[in-house]
Parts: sequence; structure tokens; C-alpha cells
Amino acid sequence: MRKGLSKLLLKLCGWTANPVYPKEATKCVLIAAPHTTNWDAFYLLIGMGVLGIPMKFTIKDDWTKFPFGLITKPLGGVGIDRNGPKGLKRISYVDQMAEVINSRDEIAMVVAAEGTRSLRTKWKMGFYHTALKAGVPLCFGYLDYKKKEAGIGGMIHPTGDLDADMKVIHAFYKNINGKYPEKFSLDERYV
Repeated sequence: MRKGLSKLLLKLCGWTANPVYPKEATKCVLIAAPHTTNWDAFYLLIGMGVLGIPMKFTIKDDWTKFPFGLITKPLGGVGIDRNGPKGLKRISYVDQMAEVINSRDEIAMVVAAEGTRSLRTKWKMGFYHTALKAGVPLCFGYLDYKKKEAGIGGMIHPTGDLDADMKVIHAFYKNINGKYPEKFSLDERYV
């Protein structure tokens, strides 16, 4: 049902989903870039729905409880406890995401590398460290508003050489067009 509804919605919006994607996309950290508008979430959900990608995203755990959880969980929301258990050391966001990934056979954990819809010249690196810690590939999820296309355009297995890996990632994203191009930037440390 989800795939059929996603196809219908994508078609009604005039978008397509690129059917060519790496097989590793069924267990990965899925970079979501560019991220320049709230509409990105809608197009990403239906685009990955068409492709059958087991997409999940992290959200503050309060949003996965009743009543909000009735909406966020079916959409792919996974609660993350930002505070940690009382009296105990807080578990890092990266560690929690890696744990969620490793607890499932199939999951594409979506992370907006920029961390915001505003212009940011330095990306947040949690997506990279999560993939490295979980031992899964990084897949290049994208929404190209110029082409009206959603897809996964490639992947790498993180090596631990952040500079080299980010150059590969940026080589892919340099030609992707966000809804508001003026709000998207590659990480200036790696271009």
C-alpha cells in the first residue's frame, strides 16, 4: 500500500524516483542533501517509499510517544533520548543511532548532513561517524528540484579518512539542486 500511495503522490506532484540505486541502500546511513525546505521531508518520504527503501529518521523520543507517535512512528520516526537515564552518563547521539542501525536487518537511517534548512558552510559530521561506528555504508540520498527527481545516487564505505571520503561525497552533491540553491553549500573544509 505504501509503495502504491507513494507512486501516486509522486506522480501527482510531477516528480519521479530514480529506480537505479546501490543494493547497500537497504542497510546504511542515508545522507539527505541538499536540505533547504520542509518540503524535503515530504518528497524524501514518498520518493523512498516508491523505491521501497526502509527509511527511518531520528526524532526526540517524546515525539514517538502518544499521541504524536501515532503519526511519527508510521512515517519512520525512531525516538532518541537526548538526556539519558537519570544519574547515568548520557549516551551520544552517534552511539544511539549506531545501536538502532545494528539492531535491524534492514534500515536506511536518514541524516540531514547540513543539520538545518539554513545556509551552513560546515556540515555536521554525525552522519559520517554513525556509519563508521555501525560499520555500514553511506548512501547519497538526494532531491533534485530542478529535475524533480528523488533518488540515491551512490555510496561509499567510510574509511576513517574523513578528508578523502568527504571529497567523494561532495563530488556527487556539487551538481544537485535544492529547492532554494542559495541555502545549500558543500562543506568548505572539503571543497
